[in-house]
Amino acid sequence: MRASLFRGTAVSLLMAICVSPAWTTAVLASEPLNVVFIIADDLGVMDTTPYNPESFYETPHLQTLAQSGMRFTNGYAACPVCSPTRSAVMTGQWPARTRNTDYFGAPNQFLGQDLPADYEPARDGSFGRHADRPLWPAPYLGQLATSHTTLAEALKAHGYATFFAGKWHLGPEGSWPEDHGFDVNRGGIERGGPYGGKKYFSPYGNPRLDDGPDGEHLPARLAEETAAFIEEHASKPFLAYLSFYSVHTPLMAPEPLVEKYRSRKQAEGLTDAFAPEPPRENRTTQAHAVYAGMVEAMDAAVGRVLSALDEHGVADRTLVIFTSDNGGLSTSEGSPTSNLPFRAGKGWLYEGGIREPVIVRWPGVTQPGSISAWPVTSTDHYPTILEAAGLPPLPQQHRDGRSYAAALRDPEGATSQRPLFWHYPHWGNQGGTPGAAVRLGDWKLIEWYWGKELELFNLAADPSEADNLAAVHPEKAAELQSLLDDFRRDTAAVMPGINPSPTEPFTKW
Repeated sequence: MRASLFRGTAVSLLMAICVSPAWTTAVLASEPLNVVFIIADDLGVMDTTPYNPESFYETPHLQTLAQSGMRFTNGYAACPVCSPTRSAVMTGQWPARTRNTDYFGAPNQFLGQDLPADYEPARDGSFGRHADRPLWPAPYLGQLATSHTTLAEALKAHGYATFFAGKWHLGPEGSWPEDHGFDVNRGGIERGGPYGGKKYFSPYGNPRLDDGPDGEHLPARLAEETAAFIEEHASKPFLAYLSFYSVHTPLMAPEPLVEKYRSRKQAEGLTDAFAPEPPRENRTTQAHAVYAGMVEAMDAAVGRVLSALDEHGVADRTLVIFTSDNGGLSTSEGSPTSNLPFRAGKGWLYEGGIREPVIVRWPGVTQPGSISAWPVTSTDHYPTILEAAGLPPLPQQHRDGRSYAAALRDPEGATSQRPLFWHYPHWGNQGGTPGAAVRLGDWKLIEWYWGKELELFNLAADPSEADNLAAVHPEKAAELQSLLDDFRRDTAAVMPGINPSPTEPFTKW
């Protein structure tokens, strides 16, 4: 397969070599493809300069990566919160299918291999911490089941060394990276944020990450661990999975960076502004100095890893993927960023909660600076990585993922009308509410589970999701509703239960 790919792109590669860095040289067919997968936490698509040149934040290394590879303009997370998206990357399956529908650690999670068959949410208030609301949140499985063949296990079976650094948040001890196919684990535990020690600074208080010098910064440390792994394994195939804790709360950054952005905010006359997004307020300006420092520090860590690939002579045979796990935090916990023009943010089924940067560099295949409108979501990375590496697919495992390798080869010729789905039967910490969504082509339907009317948007004409067209195009709403119904049946999606005596009216939401 890799030999045919080489032959099919030889002419364009020879042209690229004349104007591009050395890494654009075609990968020899005899050399296995390494993989560096980088996933940020809570980073919105508009937080990055490849997607938002007017961003308040600086991400020069992501800009360089996009200029040397491909940027997807319809990139998505599989869920508006973190753990389900991370599960989707690891399994290639919708969170509804794996029962991983909310962040791991919420009160209505179970830690077995499946949910109790006799659970009746409408009768059991112990899992309804929102007892005043119209629905009990659905129960869910709060760990990555061992029955899955994870992406790491699939690559390891073909001789890959596997490395994990950073945020795991896919289950308690016994379900950590080393239990799911990773040879090395640097910092991956059950926590959703860096909550031990001095948090983003050493000492970290993390049982899977030795403390560094006092004050060492966590993103830089994770990048150095990743760089060291790359150096050690430069002569054999590897998967380096860098999973940042950044830019998740707590909001902390090195003081020089914070001061840099405080000064910029003042010099540019920026202010903090919000608009209603019931039941919350949604930030509409990027002007948070601490958050800006967090974004830049994360970007610098990406740069360190990319430099390591060059330093150790493996950049020309390493697939690099960068993405995030949900949209930027705009309605809660300090509301540090704005996702405009996309609506709302983390925890919401609107575009601000699920739109993501997806930047891919496949040396010898992707054309520098190319752009694709192919719809990509978290489940799709697994089969794409296998195809790019010339490895056999595992269709019974990554059953919901679709390889986007065709788009990487030919961004203009590749087309996809495949629907994308979201199922979030929970009351989000950030103000989002139980519902489901489907996107097909330019159209997106949101079905709220608690009584609010259907919402239908044409994203090409209305990326801000301001104009509900459900009444104008009932036939399109019915078509997408049917797709959602089929999706829930196919995945056996667990639904929330009806609260027979809520004290809060539907109208509040």
